[in-house]
Amino acid sequence: MHRIKFICLASSLMTTPAIAASEDINVLASIKPVHSLVAAVMDGVGEPNLIIEGAGSPHTYALKPSQAQTLEEANLVFWIGHQMEAFLEKPLEVIASNARTVELADSQDLVKLELREGGAFDAHDHGDDEEHEEANDEHDHDDHDHEKAKMDHDDHDDHDHEEHAEAHEDHDHEKHTEAHDDHDHGAFNPHLWLDPVNAKAFVHEIEEALVAADPANAGTYQANAEALTAKLDELVVEVSTELEPVKGRGFVIFHDAYQNFEERFGLTAIGSITVSPEVMPGAERISELQSKIKELNATCVFSEPQFEPKLVGTVTEGTQAKTGVLDPLGASIDSGPELYFTLIRNMSTAFKTCLSEPS
Repeated sequence: MHRIKFICLASSLMTTPAIAASEDINVLASIKPVHSLVAAVMDGVGEPNLIIEGAGSPHTYALKPSQAQTLEEANLVFWIGHQMEAFLEKPLEVIASNARTVELADSQDLVKLELREGGAFDAHDHGDDEEHEEANDEHDHDDHDHEKAKMDHDDHDDHDHEEHAEAHEDHDHEKHTEAHDDHDHGAFNPHLWLDPVNAKAFVHEIEEALVAADPANAGTYQANAEALTAKLDELVVEVSTELEPVKGRGFVIFHDAYQNFEERFGLTAIGSITVSPEVMPGAERISELQSKIKELNATCVFSEPQFEPKLVGTVTEGTQAKTGVLDPLGASIDSGPELYFTLIRNMSTAFKTCLSEPS
């Protein structure tokens, strides 16, 4: 068997020629849940690597210059898509231009849910919007600097970095801005992996991409994908049973990431603290949520490990709501094939514990 080198990220299957089986294959994955699914399909062939490790969030992440080389050498890249990992858009276009990308948000048979807007799920006020736009401008500037620094550093490479930079400068900025706006205000919630049925759709796309890139190991990828799909079916039954007693009890989430999980398992969010996790809510928003919690007798308010937990204490002040923690990215879980299952089970336990009536 030829030797294969794997990395791991997350993007959509493009119609590019298959990579010769005799070549080393660099596979890259963006976030930990995607990495976990790719690792499970690759089990017994190679071990994937990962871009966002630890408690990093794709909402606020900036690609490090040291990671540019990994991107440039990638043959196969997996990501959720533009709405989730916006920081990867330009690097994938400029640095990883020769890689095949698999945008999992384009997987067949996904359950996509419209973003919730209005009331307690409404966006921030105008002042926050201005702050958010400013932050995005700074972030775009940082990304450009990182890419340019990386290109300048690697003049010894065979790639013509001057041509890369020129192509980047010639990129239709107006078109990119319009596309970026469309991604920010897309029609569906991008946290698609939180529904294990969607994870099954991802597994199918991952299997097809790996088989096309590495046909010599097609049998292993196919067998792993089949076993993984069966495990995901069992997971749906397990979590559905665990959460049955707490269906219908209202709760507030930090940001609106859990819609796919809620829909799959019959849970009921009544609002989110902030729509955009990189933008903190103002006093008016917090007061509105406190009123909502009291009015609807919300059982619980959930924070996240990646973002400011003190806000949850502020929102629940003067209410009877309990607090809990949800970790949609597996920040506290070791990466690997079992991470996805641990993530979903941990989330189920967190919901059941916080939403249960006092004994």
